Amino acid sequence: MTKLSTKHLLGIKDISVNDINLILTTAESFKEVINRPIKKVPSLRDITIANLFFENSTRTKLSFELAEKRLSADVVNFSSSSSSVKKGETLIDTVNNILAMKVDMVVMRHPNPGAALFLSKHVDAKIINAGDGAHEHPTQALLDAFSIKEKLGSIKGKKIAIIGDIIHSRVALSNIFCLQKLGAEVMVCGPTTLMPKYVNSLGVKVEHNLKKALEWCDVANMLRIQLERQEIKYFPSLREYSMLFGLNKELLNSLSKKIIIMHPGPINRGVEITSDVADSDQSIILEQVENGVAVRMAVLFLLAGRN
Repeated sequence: MTKLSTKHLLGIKDISVNDINLILTTAESFKEVINRPIKKVPSLRDITIANLFFENSTRTKLSFELAEKRLSADVVNFSSSSSSVKKGETLIDTVNNILAMKVDMVVMRHPNPGAALFLSKHVDAKIINAGDGAHEHPTQALLDAFSIKEKLGSIKGKKIAIIGDIIHSRVALSNIFCLQKLGAEVMVCGPTTLMPKYVNSLGVKVEHNLKKALEWCDVANMLRIQLERQEIKYFPSLREYSMLFGLNKELLNSLSKKIIIMHPGPINRGVEITSDVADSDQSIILEQVENGVAVRMAVLFLLAGRN
């Protein structure tokens, strides 16, 4: 199979295992490309891609831009740093602008869950969800899966713990869907206040003791505390959170086995993870960043229907 079964990438929940495997396999080829002296291929030479970021983003935006340029696409960047963007009217205005510009693909990050789906119903362009509120972030889950597979050889049967701010995390939700589809066992770990009410319906193990979660897993994916999404206090202080759920070198070294450490970034160093852990040989955080470009190249290439 060389074609995705879907026209858009709106979330991991909506795509098949075959789609995920095709993206990961294609990303392997693109990883070779980005490690060559000449890192560009003409695959999307006549394709125009608009990056619409209605929410701040450094890593994802740069990663997509780099992926687009490596594929020789024409790139248009919109950014709206205003947080008062409301879904209805502003998105429709944006839609009309995109249609007028004859854009082929749109990469969009938006604070409202479902914004990418909404756009896909109103625009004749391929839509890639680069994060919609606390809902999904499909390309992050794909690059995380790619990074685990690269390090461990496969994902099936592996134990992955996602640790931290689960309730606000689109990364957690997309990762859970993706890892389960690929046959991994998933555990979420964090304070009770940072667990969503529907957590038990996701088919994951739930743990509130960090040491137990780390002893159980092969891979620990440490999530950032998303203070910008927290209107109320979910825990007494960052210091207390760090004491109970922060990963430091002493704790890492006390485990009975070596585990892999991941982080979707940006890292709050000293809160969810200390610098000596982030920079240790067990961390694959920088590999995740590199793999992000290869995975996003694969997604853009496949959605454009190029063979």
